[in-house]
Amino acid sequence: MNPLRLLRIGGSVAAVCAVLAIYSFVLHVNNTTVALSLLLVILGISTRWGLTEATVASVAAVLGFNLLFLPPVGTLTIQDPQNWIALLAFLVTAVTSSQLSARARRRAAEAESRRREIEQLYTLVQAMTLTGNARRTIREFVNRVVQVFGCGAAAVYYQPTGEFFRSGPESSPASDHDLLAASEVTGLTVHAQRTVATAPVRLGGRPLGSLALLAPLPSDQILQAIVNLVAITIEKARALEDASQAEAARQGEALKTALLDSLAHDIKTPLTSIKAAVTSLLGSAPATDHELLTIINEEADRLNQLAAEVIAMARVEAGKLHLERRPVQVADLIEGALSDLAASLKGRPLEVRAGRYLQPAVADPEFTQQVVKHLVENALKYSPEGSPVTITAEEKAGKIVVGVADHGPGIEEDERPRIFEKFFRGRRHRFDTKGTGMGLAIARGIVEAHGERIWVESEPGQGAVFYFTLPVSGADDRSES
Repeated sequence: MNPLRLLRIGGSVAAVCAVLAIYSFVLHVNNTTVALSLLLVILGISTRWGLTEATVASVAAVLGFNLLFLPPVGTLTIQDPQNWIALLAFLVTAVTSSQLSARARRRAAEAESRRREIEQLYTLVQAMTLTGNARRTIREFVNRVVQVFGCGAAAVYYQPTGEFFRSGPESSPASDHDLLAASEVTGLTVHAQRTVATAPVRLGGRPLGSLALLAPLPSDQILQAIVNLVAITIEKARALEDASQAEAARQGEALKTALLDSLAHDIKTPLTSIKAAVTSLLGSAPATDHELLTIINEEADRLNQLAAEVIAMARVEAGKLHLERRPVQVADLIEGALSDLAASLKGRPLEVRAGRYLQPAVADPEFTQQVVKHLVENALKYSPEGSPVTITAEEKAGKIVVGVADHGPGIEEDERPRIFEKFFRGRRHRFDTKGTGMGLAIARGIVEAHGERIWVESEPGQGAVFYFTLPVSGADDRSES
């Protein structure tokens, strides 16, 4: 027993003796008054110091009351049976009241302890600042837990990166192995002597890692609240980090699009002058220079096409396609696209199955012709020379479905979902095919701007067929009727 408790027990006995002495030698009152006074003293001791001190004081009070106030006075014997009953009732009352007072005191202390822990938890929440970086947030969290709750040390295992964060370089509340094992269990684990507590960190059933704290530890409820708080804090930091990266990527893409658009416009101006000059020279140049001028003319056309594609891609990504939709015959669209591609076809076998019987489609003629051109150019580029290209158009479920089929090597299954991405090329054609890699991306942007869809069907070695849809003129009116 510690010296402080012995001192309090001595003080309790002294207080009882003082009351007995006062009523024996100074104030002469009846036995009932003496008993009630002793009972008040015992209640005060229980409230102030606890159950052990109050129980010792109760025994001392019973013995003193018997010795000094119950006949025969001066002995511990009792002659009247009624006095035995009174003495027993006094002892039971004293001990019971002491216990009740001690219990109330203990509950008040527990309530005060919970209040302090809740205040500490609130302080921890206030102290946490979301930095938009999960690693920095976790490092700050383990330090704040130690500061706010006075724990010996704290450690967090962060599963997504496999890193361990501790409150200090020498702190070791749990080994790396213990933290890894804790991330696999299902609940809070507290050492029998409450020296270490470990728990998995999860959010919505998704594991994020584990937490370990070194004594002195808060209550189990607060420990669980800390675990939940670290899970929420990590997830919020990750969400902010993802949002920041997404915004940075969006701004970077917007800057790149604006830069490409600006460069393309700047390139088109001198190209126009070069094209005009070369065309003029071709008409009067001697035969020895004609071949060189022809090369300049063709390369100028290629640069002009590249600039046009860059401008179109910039408009698609910026959402600046201003469509002028009107009813148009799909056969006319295909014919106009093929007319622009006459030089590229070079006698290539071409089959068009788009009858005049089809109802008109509602589309922007200029942009839709670009879609057909890009799909045909793609078919010419990725199929053997001399192999046929087939263009079809038919009406299905209120839509005009246009298809462009080739007899090339086809598209691998894992590459099909990315085939319409900007600059994407398949593994087999990554380095041996000319072009910008923007044609299919531009086609998708134009089709989706019409509110329609574009897709590809292919089998390796069997060629590929690219389809896109256009709304039929008057389809909405027919559906309403």
